[in-house]
Amino acid sequence: MARAQYMVVLHQGDWSISFNGQQYGPYKSQKEAIRAAITAAHGSGTKGAEAEVLLQGTNNKFLTEWTYGRDPYPPR
Repeated sequence: MARAQYMVVLHQGDWSISFNGQQYGPYKSQKEAIRAAITAAHGSGTKGAEAEVLLQGTNNKFLTEWTYGRDPYPPR
């Protein structure tokens, strides 16, 4: 099974989540988008998928923010 990747991105000036080619949001803040992405990734993980949340950083590089089974849920 492929890894479910929930990407928190700055899209047209707003924070959103990109997943499977779809955009979800906008969210009021980066933190709110991250929390929503973690909740969604946790749901995928409980159904047997490898799931992670990636955060868009500088130069459009993505950094792993949260991984199912490795990081606490809910996040601290």
